[in-house]
Amino acid sequence: MNTAPPSRPPRPANAEALEARFALRLAARLETGAQQVPHDIGERLRVARQQAVAQARRPAPARAPVQAEAPVVMPVSIGASGSAALMQGRLGSGDESPWWGRLGWLLPTLALVAGLFGIGEWRDMESIASIAQIDAELLGDDVPPSAYADAGFHEFLKLPAVATAEPAPTPSAEIAQQP
Repeated sequence: MNTAPPSRPPRPANAEALEARFALRLAARLETGAQQVPHDIGERLRVARQQAVAQARRPAPARAPVQAEAPVVMPVSIGASGSAALMQGRLGSGDESPWWGRLGWLLPTLALVAGLFGIGEWRDMESIASIAQIDAELLGDDVPPSAYADAGFHEFLKLPAVATAEPAPTPSAEIAQQP
């Protein structure tokens, strides 16, 4: 199977004649359009055309090759509405110090590291606070903490609650209540 791209059709022998005819028709069409333009606009176009022709006839001054300057990303400016504008400059433009281009990444990186460190510390403090709350509830409860480690206590918790009357007072409690 031939996968070569289709080639361009050969140029006809009378291509120059076709181009010349097209140019004449285009010039005639432009001329009729130019006759319909108001006089003041026509004069401005005539003067602009004469200046363009004069500029084209003048030899172009030799220019030294100009090296393209690479853009440098500058700090981001954040507006009051939360929109951000990225400022760009050029190397060697004199509006920045040379070390900023090399160390400009340092400040955002330090801010990121400080933020991550702060988030880690905040999570640790939240974890400590929740553990302290659980410890306070366990220690303030009527059940001793050693009961939670007992396997029988977990089985006791699984049993349904049995409604019982008030327990009978013990003899030592009766003696303590006598005057």
